[in-house]
Order: sequence, then C-alpha cells, then structure tokens
Amino acid sequence: MATWNVDAAHSDVQFKVKHLMINTVTGEFSSYRVTVESEKDDFSDAQISFEADIASISTKNDMRDGHLKSDDFFAAETYPTMSFTSTSFTPKGDGKFALTGDLTIRDVTKSVTLDAEYGGQMVDFYGNTKAGFELTGTINRKEFGLAWDAVTEAGGIVVSDAVKLILNIQLQKS
Repeated sequence: MATWNVDAAHSDVQFKVKHLMINTVTGEFSSYRVTVESEKDDFSDAQISFEADIASISTKNDMRDGHLKSDDFFAAETYPTMSFTSTSFTPKGDGKFALTGDLTIRDVTKSVTLDAEYGGQMVDFYGNTKAGFELTGTINRKEFGLAWDAVTEAGGIVVSDAVKLILNIQLQKS
C-alpha cells in the first residue's frame, strides 16, 4: 500500500460563491491535510482523506473572513476543521473519476460526489514521485448549517446557496 501526502506548495483548495448573484467571490483554505492510500498506480482503489483548518480561510477581505469564521457560517471556535473521507473512487475513463465521500462541516455529515481528473505522475528534481489531481463539484452550504442569509432592499440575494469547490492537489509519495 502506497501512501501519498499533499504537497501544499503546489496545491490549492478553493471555493467560489455568487455575491448578489452578479459576481463570484473566491476563497481558499491555506492550511489543510490530504492523505491518499492506494495499491494501484492508477489510483482506482484510492482511499482519500482531507481536513481543512477553518481558521485558515481567506477571501482577501478581513471583515468577510471574520464573518465566515463566526457562528453565522463555519463557527470556527466550535468546529475548527472540516473533513472529507472517501467512500468510493470510481474510474470513468480517460483519467476521470467520480470521488464520493462523507463531507463534514459544522458537525453535519453529508455524502457528496466530486469530479476528479488525474493529471498523471512525474518524478521531480529531487527524486520524489508526484501525482496531480483536479477535483471540482458543488455543494449547498445550507445543508451543512452555513445558513446565514440576507436580502438587499431591492429583494436580491446576498450570497448564493451553491458553493463551487475547486481543488488542485499535488501529492507526494511517502
């Protein structure tokens, strides 16, 4: 069984959400852990775990980041991490997979499926074996207790319920 850990210097964990339904705001988590265990070189039997530190959230706006960490959204003091544990990693052909697993945010766990694209493997300048993946999907934030809502005076929605997830993950074989 091979174990792979995230190469955080070459990875990104981002999310995108509509603001006022006219613009997209991007955020990221800068502190997270990813571990993949697989016996097969094509990762078709991979077991994947992910954990992000909520305190590391950044949208490049301190006031918004503070609001996201508050009880209105992530409640970072009570729930300092969010996690994902795979239940299946199903090959769809041409390096594409359906990654299904249990996502836990604010102590609420739901099954989600992400699209995963395997970029391949390469040995770096230092002899380390690396593998790359891009994962994408959409979740409904309210299903995980991120229920803050507001409406403008004109009746517009401030923050959409749908949150797009984009993870570009480079792994290093241990």
